[in-house]
Amino acid sequence: MIRVYFVKDMGEHLMSLALRSIKISRYLGLSQETYINKVLERFRMKNCSPSVSPIVKGDRFNLDQCPKNDLKREQMKNIPYASAVGSLMYAQVCTRPDIAFAVGMLGRYQSNLGKDHWKVAKKVMRYLQGTKDYKLMYRRTNNLEVVGYSDSDFASCVDSRKSTFGYIFILAGGAISWRSIKQTMTATSTMEAEFISCFEATSHGVWLYI
Repeated sequence: MIRVYFVKDMGEHLMSLALRSIKISRYLGLSQETYINKVLERFRMKNCSPSVSPIVKGDRFNLDQCPKNDLKREQMKNIPYASAVGSLMYAQVCTRPDIAFAVGMLGRYQSNLGKDHWKVAKKVMRYLQGTKDYKLMYRRTNNLEVVGYSDSDFASCVDSRKSTFGYIFILAGGAISWRSIKQTMTATSTMEAEFISCFEATSHGVWLYI
């Protein structure tokens, strides 16, 4: 590539775009610990107590938790919710598939957030506080087979009764692509919701293969 294009060789990659590369024996790790520390400091969560999970099973968000009048909406305007969700989303997109579901849920209420939504956003940050040393690890191997998994709940969105699905693809022992999002159509059964999830995952798998 250097012979064809003007490229500046800056040596071995250590850090870029808040992603740190770590080599351990036959493994390569990707970490965002430094970025997470900066996020926690920005939102005054640097010394918060860690949480064991980003979201509790059975937690449901709905429009009833949003402010019902202008006074309450005005009170919520000073809360940096959109900035917090955006910061969490960057971590989720780069190295943290474990918070994809929670961040996706929080993103649905950015235009009219309630106190409950802000509490959960802070809980996700507390979870990152306890897991900021987590890394995506990839091992050196000749087996470059991509393996994918998909799953879906059924009618979990209280407001629309739509289902939320997710998928993840693994290469060399580490996650390379993942997603958690609400389905665009309303599934009428668990089987239909799972089929939609499988279709979306398969389509993405074909794209990865190509």
